[in-house]
Amino acid sequence: MNKISGLIAGDEIYQTELIKIKENKDYRGSFSEIFQEYWGTCIKPVQWSVVKSEKNVFRGMHLHKRHDEYFCLLTGHCLVGLKDIRPGSPTEGYMSLYELFEEDMAAITFPKGLLHGWYFIEPSIHLQSVSEAYADYGKDDNWGVVWNAPDLGIPWPVSEVILSERAQDFPTLAGLKASLGAWQPFEKSLSEPR
Repeated sequence: MNKISGLIAGDEIYQTELIKIKENKDYRGSFSEIFQEYWGTCIKPVQWSVVKSEKNVFRGMHLHKRHDEYFCLLTGHCLVGLKDIRPGSPTEGYMSLYELFEEDMAAITFPKGLLHGWYFIEPSIHLQSVSEAYADYGKDDNWGVVWNAPDLGIPWPVSEVILSERAQDFPTLAGLKASLGAWQPFEKSLSEPR
């Protein structure tokens, strides 16, 4: 199997970026830069977390109005799904499905206002960063949609997943939009990401 991380379904979403991580190897092991400010991504990190997930775990689909995110798979194999529901975004309504492999390290950065979730095909560890500390946000910025809602349009290649209790009660996309009401998360950037 060719283990190359990348977009496997859907389209690229505005202000979202897949960054290939270069692994510099020698006889001792390897060294990889996982984040650089000069990359010019949408995120200004304030918190980094290491997350371990078991096989078949699905985390999401989440939505945050105030913070941008970074996701980098360190070990294992996973799928990352995104859906742009930002009113006024040039890619409003688009979805993306990425496949990430430990053997071809990559990071995904994406802005606030995108629905996002990750499914772990095998036990995995990932790094996650946010532009607002978890201690500073609560229920008012912690929204969700059921992972397999037909109105998401994300072609997850699985039918059964392990979810948190909270995620089991998430609404459909239409239900979430009704709860959100009028909101304007989309901001045009003066400088485009690289």
